[in-house]
Amino acid sequence: MLTIERIDPTDKRQVRRFVDVPFRLYRDCPQWVPPIRGDVALALNRVKHPFYEHSAADFFLAVRDGRDVGRVAALENVNYNRQHGTRTGQFYFFDAAEDDEAAVALFGAVFDWARARGLDAVIGPKGMGPFDGYGLLERGYEHRQMMTMMNYNYPYYRRLVEAQGFVKEVDFVSVYLDAAGFHLDERVHRIAERARRRQNLRVLPLQTKADLRHWAPAIGRAYNQTFVNNWEYVPLTEREIKFVLDQLLLIANPRLLKFIAHGDDVVGFALGFPDVSAALQRAHGHLLPFGLFDLVREMRATRGLAGNGAGILPEFQGIGGNALLYAEMERTVQEFHFEWYELTQVAETATQMRSDLATLGGKPYKNHRVYRKAL
Repeated sequence: MLTIERIDPTDKRQVRRFVDVPFRLYRDCPQWVPPIRGDVALALNRVKHPFYEHSAADFFLAVRDGRDVGRVAALENVNYNRQHGTRTGQFYFFDAAEDDEAAVALFGAVFDWARARGLDAVIGPKGMGPFDGYGLLERGYEHRQMMTMMNYNYPYYRRLVEAQGFVKEVDFVSVYLDAAGFHLDERVHRIAERARRRQNLRVLPLQTKADLRHWAPAIGRAYNQTFVNNWEYVPLTEREIKFVLDQLLLIANPRLLKFIAHGDDVVGFALGFPDVSAALQRAHGHLLPFGLFDLVREMRATRGLAGNGAGILPEFQGIGGNALLYAEMERTVQEFHFEWYELTQVAETATQMRSDLATLGGKPYKNHRVYRKAL
C-alpha cells in the first residue's frame, strides 16, 4: 500500500527521513555526490532559511508498506512570480525508486498544493536559491556530479517526470575545458588591457575571506543587476545574499573568485571553486568530525576548477568587460595549475556566453532540463 505523507519541518525524525531518501537510492552510484545532510535539513527550516521570509514550501514523502520510496518538495517563490508576472509553482528534491505509482502520487501532491495556492503551472526541478542545481540530468550520466552545484539522477527519472505531463521549459548546459587548450587569442588580451585603461575597469584583489565579506553588498547588487533578463532570475534579498555568501565561504578560495569593478561598483564576476567532489563523497553527508579536514585537504590537492556563476553588466559587455573576465579565468587556471575547468549550468538562453565558451574551446558534456506543466 502506498501513502503520501506531508513532512512536519519541526519534527527532526521526519526531516531525517526526507534527507535520507537519496542516500539509500544512490548508495552504490559512483557518479553521485552526496549533499551535506545539514544543508538539506536547513532547506526545511522555516525559521533559519531566508527563503521563507517571502515564500513558501512543503515537503512530501511516498511511503510503501512502511518504507520511504520517494520524496518531493513543492515551492512557491513569491519574489520570482512578482518579478516575472507569473503564477508558477516549483518542484525540487524529487527522488524516487523506479516506481510509477509513487511518482504519480508525489506529483499529485505537488499539483494539489499548487492549485490550492492559485498557481497555474509547475516548473522544475528548481530550488530555493541560485546555487541549487537546475533541472534533471538528461545527458552525461557517466560523469561525476560537480559537487552539489548541480543535480544527479538516474536515467529513469526523465520517464517518471515526463509521464506526469511535463514538457521542456529550458536546458542548462555544462561545459568542459581542458587547461592545455585553454589559451586565449592575443587579441582578447589586448581588448582586456584596453578595457582596464580606457574604461577604468579593474580586477578586485581578493586575498582573504574578510575581503570577500567587505565586498559582499556590492557583489549582491551586481548579481541582482546582471541576470535581470535571464529566465531563472529572481532578485536576492539582503539576507539571502548573506546566506549565499556564508555557503560560499565554506569551500571558497577568495583568490579564485574574480570580480570586475568600475570605481566602487562590482560590474562583473566569474566564481571559481576547487572541485572537492571526491571529499564530499568520502564524507557521506557529514562534515564532522573528520569530513571538514578532508575537505580542506582536497581543496589544496584537486586539479579541477568549477565555475558556477559568471556574468557582466550589459553596459560593460561591448567595451571589453567580457574579454577582461575571460582573461582572468585563463590566468586563474594557469596560475593555480588546474588541469581542467568546468563551467556548470549555462542556460541555453544565454546565447552570448554560449558563443564565447565555444570560441574558448569549451565542450558541452552535461545537460540538465527544467520542465513545465500547465495546471
